[in-house]
Amino acid sequence: MEKCLITGGAGFIGSHLVEACLEKGYKVVVLDDLSTGKMENLPLEHAGIEFVKGSINDRALLLALREKHPDMSYLFHLAAIASVIRSMENPIATHEVNFQGTLLLLEVFKGLSLKKFVYASSAAVYGNTSIIPVGESTCPEPLSPYGADKLQGEHYLRIFNDSFHVPTVACRFFNVFGERQDPSSPYSGVISIFFDRILAKGKGKKPAITIFGDGKQSRDFIYVKDVVRAWLHLAEAASIRGQVFNVGYGKRTTILELANKVMTLLGVPVDIIFEKEREGDALHSEASIDKLKSTGFDFSYDFDDGLKSLGRFLTEGDDRGNTE
Repeated sequence: MEKCLITGGAGFIGSHLVEACLEKGYKVVVLDDLSTGKMENLPLEHAGIEFVKGSINDRALLLALREKHPDMSYLFHLAAIASVIRSMENPIATHEVNFQGTLLLLEVFKGLSLKKFVYASSAAVYGNTSIIPVGESTCPEPLSPYGADKLQGEHYLRIFNDSFHVPTVACRFFNVFGERQDPSSPYSGVISIFFDRILAKGKGKKPAITIFGDGKQSRDFIYVKDVVRAWLHLAEAASIRGQVFNVGYGKRTTILELANKVMTLLGVPVDIIFEKEREGDALHSEASIDKLKSTGFDFSYDFDDGLKSLGRFLTEGDDRGNTE
């Protein structure tokens, strides 16, 4: 039976990955410090899951996990301060988690016979590129400490793949959305925030949402369940190693278009408040997904499917957001 370690497994994307791995019959060890993750995101009643509270920067804890689970097949590394904004506010603290934590994981687990070390990178490595859609061979020009740390993590994955014989793969996530994304965080994704603001309208009051900039900036939004499917596909393909892949839908949606889609889906008119654009945010973002599709991967959902699923989950309390 396969066993995997998922760092950040109690978080938004991580909890969906945990469920998918359990469904495949994997044993799952979740490492999370619960700084943003939540215990209620995890199916703790499942016999195949083990939860460990702790930090990826705790060397002693990582060594203990390595000793306890020498038969680890996969390491999925999601734990991070996943915020461009926070990295601009506190680059040193962000670097300690996002880069130093990644390097420590690589170092501690390099001696195991891992089938794959899978790393959550980000489209933030590209910065404000004029190349749309952007492919993996495009020269990265990160605008934020967050993007710089993710890029540095990719470099170290390649080094450990080539020089220390640790099979690795990095996935540059574009704008992931879906069930369990926490809208209460100021660093959350725009889709969860829009849904939250509209659904939380006061009695007799017209809800309002805030857009930073003119709303013409665009993003490649991808539904979390397809992100998880892509991750597992790349992890389990033994021939894929030492590479970087974009994970997006290869389509752009402006923030204004997104606002209109959410308003239409919920049937609620909304006031839009425009504020100054935020530092470190790219103007446009769209993935070239030719490389991912060349591996034989195909998506099961699309942007509108994901929006509808999230809408049902938030308005009807659908079972943990499962649409299958």
